[in-house]
Order: sequence, then structure tokens, then C-alpha cells
Amino acid sequence: MQKLNLILFIAFLAPFAASAEEARVFKWVDEDGVVHYGDSIPARYAELPKEIVNNHGVTIENLEGKKTEEEIEAERLEQERLAAIALEHRADQALLATYLSVEEIIMHRDRRVELFQAQARVTELYLRNLERRMHKLRTEAANFQPYSEDPNAPMIAEDLAEDINKTKSIISRHENNLDKFKLDEQQIIARFDNDISRFKVLKGIE
Repeated sequence: MQKLNLILFIAFLAPFAASAEEARVFKWVDEDGVVHYGDSIPARYAELPKEIVNNHGVTIENLEGKKTEEEIEAERLEQERLAAIALEHRADQALLATYLSVEEIIMHRDRRVELFQAQARVTELYLRNLERRMHKLRTEAANFQPYSEDPNAPMIAEDLAEDINKTKSIISRHENNLDKFKLDEQQIIARFDNDISRFKVLKGIE
């Protein structure tokens, strides 16, 4: 009995299933502007934009065709533009949430600049000490080959040569650090100057 009911139920649904299948009709326009309909897309039209319409001719879904390189590039540029706008909006919100006045931004900038300047002063002091040490080492090394002009001078001791090379390396490293501190200071000033300009625009300050 149950089996008979299942068969009758499937038979009852069959016309509806067929109707739903028949409703899937593709519509597309060829290169000459002629509108076509069909239950499948010929291969030569596969890359064109197309629609799926029901049995009343109403569009129920749009299918994109293959995009040209120009369209793909235009979409990429648009996405980058929208991302830049969103990023700027978030930055503006953060700026307004962080500071109440231009004076606060200047105070924060000056504190950051003082930090870089203090690091630079410590590094400069350390470099002066290293340079004095290097001068002393070179004076000592002048009595030995390969620094001495005397062809009969003995070869420099290994520990002295190593000390010279090590000191030279440390000086080079701290000179690079000093350059970095100065560059960071310039960049932080430029960044805060931009923040001040943008804050004035957002607040309508002349």
C-alpha cells in the first residue's frame, strides 16, 4: 500500500517538475543585435552575456559573459578606488577619535620627535667614544704591517686586527642607526603635519 502511494505521489509531481524544467530558457543577443531564445547556448555564444527567463518571458537570472581585459582592468581600478576611500574614511574616524584639537596633535608630535632626538644624541655620544677608541687602535696598529710604512715592521697581532675590525663594524652599525633616527624624525614630522592639515579640514578650521 505504501509503495502504491509513493508511485502515485511521484506521478502527481511529474508535471510540475517538467514545467519547472521547461521554464529554464536562455535569452541572449548576438553580435548583430538579434535576440535568441533556447534551452541551451550554442558554443559560439557561450561567452556573451545572457539571461534565464521563465515561461512568461520574465528574466529570473542574469549571467555575465566573458569580460574583456579592459573591463577587468576597470573593475580592478574601481576596487582600488573604493578601498582607498574606505581606508581614508577609517583614518579620518581614528584621527577625530584620537585628538580634540590641533594643539594636542602638535604636543604628541613634539613628544615623538624628542624621543628620536634623544636616541640620536645617545648614539652620537657612543659614536664619539668609538671613534676615539678607533683612533687609539689605529695609532697602535701603525707600528705593524700592513699599516706601517716600514717594510721591516712585524705583522699585526691577530687580537689587535680583530679589535680594529670589530670596532669598525660597530661604528658602521651605529652610523646607520643614527641615519635611521634622523630619517624617522623627518617622516614622523611629515606624518603629523599631514594629520594636522587633515584635522583642520575635517573640523573646518581655517
